[in-house]
Amino acid sequence: MSDKLRVGILGATGMVGQRFIQLLEDHPQFETTALAASDRSQGKTYAEACAWRLPGELPEDAKQIVVQSPEPPLDCDFVFSSLPGDVAKEAEENFARAGYPVISNSSSHRMAADVPLLIPEVNHEHVAMIDTQRTSRGYDRGFIVTNPNCSAIVIVMALAPLHARFGVETCVVTTMQALSGAGYPGVASLDATDNVIPFIGGEEEKIEAETLKLLGRINGDAIEEARIEVSAQCNRVNVSDGHMASIRVKLGRPASLDQIREALASFRSVPQELKLHSAPAKPIIVRDELDRPQPRLDRDAGNGMSVTVGRLTPDKVLDFRFVALGHNTIRGAAGAAILNAELLAARGYLGQNRLR
Repeated sequence: MSDKLRVGILGATGMVGQRFIQLLEDHPQFETTALAASDRSQGKTYAEACAWRLPGELPEDAKQIVVQSPEPPLDCDFVFSSLPGDVAKEAEENFARAGYPVISNSSSHRMAADVPLLIPEVNHEHVAMIDTQRTSRGYDRGFIVTNPNCSAIVIVMALAPLHARFGVETCVVTTMQALSGAGYPGVASLDATDNVIPFIGGEEEKIEAETLKLLGRINGDAIEEARIEVSAQCNRVNVSDGHMASIRVKLGRPASLDQIREALASFRSVPQELKLHSAPAKPIIVRDELDRPQPRLDRDAGNGMSVTVGRLTPDKVLDFRFVALGHNTIRGAAGAAILNAELLAARGYLGQNRLR
């Protein structure tokens, strides 16, 4: 029997599901043993069911896995979920109830009071909410943990060291989000070409709400949200991968430009201390060039897991402004969930049901 934990992927044929398959190839702790997707894919091998859209070949170890229904039981120790929101809530709860840890990229449970919304570098202590969740929901070995919206991750990664040192009071953010964030086939080519679309349904509300939970603190058996005024405006742009955010902040304590830069550039946290496999050596990379970051040049920094910050300068309306960029399907989706799983394994929350 392999020492690796067995992984199931729900929503395996979609863009994020494919990214899970790609990132889990040759992972030192996890191996993909079960795949699940919609009715039209079930009963087929993954090679038959999946229209592979990522660079590189479909990993060999996934090709012959037969796609199943996204319901328990599955031959795995825990599941990653990239199910669409309309089916994720019930399916994820069914798996958790059946004893499977669920690490979800879907939005259905992010704002539930007893569900950790996790960025390991930012709020690793929120994993303690798993015990509260198990008690409140009557789960035995199962639980649900979520990673944030793909833009919220980029924004909050950049805000976290500033909030810890100086207290962020106000954040005004405008995003420029890549086409891959809409999935496949996503935005119609005639809408995307030569165009910017100044609306992404539900995105602004997610950023504004999730930021407060992510930067909040555990108080007893609840998460006390951060007291920050957040205003977001979201745009879809004609870029394949990489979400960019133009961010302005007002701080609660005085800070110089050098102090802001140092806080960002020196930011490290538990994933770096534990040397988790997917953790970048530098969670935040600060660029001093006037024209960086750029999606084409910077989205793959830290194997797609680093957030690149540039254009850092004082702001005449608030205190400081800067631009942050991250890979939306790696740090913003599958990579984030895998890093969450690595943290949960290190904390002893995975592997408790290996005799299933």
